[in-house]
Amino acid sequence: MTFNFNNLDSSGRLDKIILQFHPEFSRSQIQNWIKTGRVQVDGQIVTKTGYRLSQNMEVTVTAPQREPLTAKPQKLPLAIVYEDQDVLVVNKPQGMVVHPAAGHPDGTLVNAVLYHTQLQSLDPIRPGIVHRIDKDTSGLLMIAKTELAQRSLSAQIKAKTNLREYLALVHQPFSEKSGTIDAPIGRDPQDRKRWTVIAQGKPAVTHFQVLENFANFSLIKCRLETGRTHQIRVHLQYINHPVAGDPLYGPRHTLSGAGQFLHAATLGFQHPRSGQWLQFHVEPPAIFQTALQQLRRERTEK
Repeated sequence: MTFNFNNLDSSGRLDKIILQFHPEFSRSQIQNWIKTGRVQVDGQIVTKTGYRLSQNMEVTVTAPQREPLTAKPQKLPLAIVYEDQDVLVVNKPQGMVVHPAAGHPDGTLVNAVLYHTQLQSLDPIRPGIVHRIDKDTSGLLMIAKTELAQRSLSAQIKAKTNLREYLALVHQPFSEKSGTIDAPIGRDPQDRKRWTVIAQGKPAVTHFQVLENFANFSLIKCRLETGRTHQIRVHLQYINHPVAGDPLYGPRHTLSGAGQFLHAATLGFQHPRSGQWLQFHVEPPAIFQTALQQLRRERTEK
C-alpha cells in the first residue's frame, strides 16, 4: 500500500504529517515504517522519525500489506431489545466498539451479533450495520438481518424519517429551554482524529431540549436530524456545553466515571416489511444514573 503526498499544506515532523493524513494507523506503526526504510522523501529513504518536512516535498509510504479484516462470530453478551426475521434492535453497552476496525479486530458488537444470528450482507466487516454510535456511547442500535431491511433502514436514515434521541449530561446550565444547532461538520485540519464545525464540512443539524439544570451541569435530550461522525459531541462543544466525560471534546475536570455521559435512549423506524412504526426506549446505564442522582442530591441540599 503506497501513499503519495504532494504539495503539502503544512510542515513538521515526518511521523506527525503521515499520521495527520492517515489517522487509521497508530503513530508507533508509522514510526516503525520510517525506521525500517519504508518511507521516502523526494525519492530518498528517510529513517529519522523527526525529519522536518517542508512544503512541496513528496512523501511516499510503502506500508506492509495488511490482512483483510473479516468479522467472525464471538460469544459475547448481547442485550436484545427486539428481534424478528428482518430486524434486530440491541442495547449496546458503553465501551463496546460497533464493528471491527484497525486496533479493534474483534470483541465488537458485530462479532456478538454474528454469533447470535445470520445476516444477509456482503459487507465482511460491517454486516447489517446501518448506523453507528461511538465506543463510549451506550444505547440503541438497529441492525438489518436481511437485504430488504438493509435497503429500507438505510433509506430511512437518508430521508431523515427515523427517530434517534439521546440523553446527555453536559457541562454548564442552559438559559434556554430548547434549541437547534445547525452547523456543518468536517475533519479538524489541526487534528485528524477530531471533527469540528467548519465551513467546508457536511450539513449537520441537532435539536436539543433541556430536561434539568444543575449548578455546573445539565441533563438534555438531543434529536439527530443528520448523522455525522461525533455530531452531538461536536455540536455541544461548539455551543460551549460539551458532553461530560468526553475525552476528545470535553474538559478534564468533569463528572467521575468511565467514558462520556451520552446515551442513545430512543430509536424509532418504519418496519421494512410490514410498514409498521416501531419505537423503543432504554434507560441509561447505571454509571449515568448514579451521576444524575448525585447531581439531584447536590441540588436538593443547596
